[in-house]
Amino acid sequence: HDCEHMGVPNAQLIRERSKMAARYNDRSVAECNSIDVAWGLLMEPRYIGLRETMFGKDCGEMKRFRQLVVNCVIATDISDKELAANRKKRWAQAFSSSSSSKRHLHPTMSEESPTSVTSSSSNNDDDDDEEEGMNRKAAIVIEHIMQASDVAHTMQHWHVFCKWNERLFNEMKDAYEAGRATVDPSVPEFWFKDQISFFDHYVIPLARNLKECGVFGVSSDEYLNYALDNRKEWELKGRDVSKNFVLERELRLKREEVHERRGGGRYQLMSSSVPFLSKATESSPMRLPREVREEDLTQPSIPAA
Repeated sequence: HDCEHMGVPNAQLIRERSKMAARYNDRSVAECNSIDVAWGLLMEPRYIGLRETMFGKDCGEMKRFRQLVVNCVIATDISDKELAANRKKRWAQAFSSSSSSKRHLHPTMSEESPTSVTSSSSNNDDDDDEEEGMNRKAAIVIEHIMQASDVAHTMQHWHVFCKWNERLFNEMKDAYEAGRATVDPSVPEFWFKDQISFFDHYVIPLARNLKECGVFGVSSDEYLNYALDNRKEWELKGRDVSKNFVLERELRLKREEVHERRGGGRYQLMSSSVPFLSKATESSPMRLPREVREEDLTQPSIPAA
């Protein structure tokens, strides 16, 4: 996930008419590229033993695994509204009370299956339906786990959140200064309000879904609580923290300039320390949806002349 990321969003790669965007038909560009890179690595001759351990000689099992990987990584493309709406619909179908009485996926939380049957044929039908339902749940839950891992810093301790949030800020600022982004994240209030919106519309709903399905057991409460706490903390301290991001970046750039003038080579920029932030703010058969066709991931799209 995110290997060979270019440091800019898909929309920018599409605007630049990059070869990567053309190859994947302007859909989930960075995500598709990371899948190709990772899959190509797995297919190298030196990993034949690993592949045999994972799939044996079963090509069907390997194709199913690939589709699962595709769906999981594509799920991290949160800017694609169509894919997001599709996942939301499938979640509702998998975990609605009408679709199954077993709302939780975690084995310690699911109800036991009834032991009495009226006929062997009806029992087999029920077993097939139950297996299909569990596979549907497993597929969408795995996608949600991948989404959570993509923004894991938002569901951890406040200092961890600030550390990685600053790195994201700097990545976006670098892109803007290089002319590869349309929004300057250092504009007053922008970063503060953007993080509030991200918590409200993505992080917290995602954490609640993970708690609802019970896949992490009691740890699901911890992830949701961290998300809620970080959102509350950001509302109180986010403006100051955002200003510190800008200030610390300016100081580090000045250090780099001085270092280069003294002939010391390029200065290695380091993210500001968390103590600085805290000190400044302490007083304030699995049926998987084919969301992306496999051929889109293996064959470049050649634009018409």
